[in-house]
Amino acid sequence: MAGIDWLTARPIAHRALHGGALVENTLGAAAAAVAGNYGIEADLQLTADGEVVVFHDATLDRLTLGTGAVAEKTLAELKRIAFKDGTERIPTLAELLSLVGGRTPLVLELKSNWDADDRLVRRVATELERYAGPVAVMSFDPRLLAALRVHAPGLPRGIVAERRYRHPDWARLSLWQRLYLANLLHIFSTKPHFVAYSVQDLPALAPLLARHGLGMPLLTWTVRTEAERKRARFWANQMIFEGLRP
Repeated sequence: MAGIDWLTARPIAHRALHGGALVENTLGAAAAAVAGNYGIEADLQLTADGEVVVFHDATLDRLTLGTGAVAEKTLAELKRIAFKDGTERIPTLAELLSLVGGRTPLVLELKSNWDADDRLVRRVATELERYAGPVAVMSFDPRLLAALRVHAPGLPRGIVAERRYRHPDWARLSLWQRLYLANLLHIFSTKPHFVAYSVQDLPALAPLLARHGLGMPLLTWTVRTEAERKRARFWANQMIFEGLRP
């Protein structure tokens, strides 16, 4: 794998540079990030017919005029659903790659159902084979990193983690699983190339050991305030930000 200094060279816009008329994870938000000379973090998941779309939530309800799970809709069905704001539609990974065209780094988060399904990994790996720009893939799920080692060993991969896992999304995890993830205890089997750790949980021993002991770049998310920006600057190599302009 080539060097990944580009990963920390510039601040990274969380779900692209959204706000106002620009909806998160859309092509318009990605174009704004490119124009602002920021990297782009974006979320990926599969449709019912196996296409890769750029969308964060498991369901459509918060951002769109549709309802239900993204994974239960085909791409054609999703393309007919409007956002509550703006005129765009949910983009595909291919559309995002075509728009960015290597002009700024992409950091793509693979969403997981925590069921060891590696279809998203395999599909993303295939699509990125044709992409020449700087791109890395990351996930909260260590099993997806293990799958990336198999299906795309040369693709920069990172683990996303936090210390507390208090959000309702993590209710399914046992106390042991939360400790395992928070302390990066899988790191010698998944072998990530970088770590992305919650800014609210820094400083924390595990990510700092990864950074200073193992030489892994440390990203931190999601930086929204000046105080968090100062914390990110002190403890991490680069920030994933939202709602401010670095």
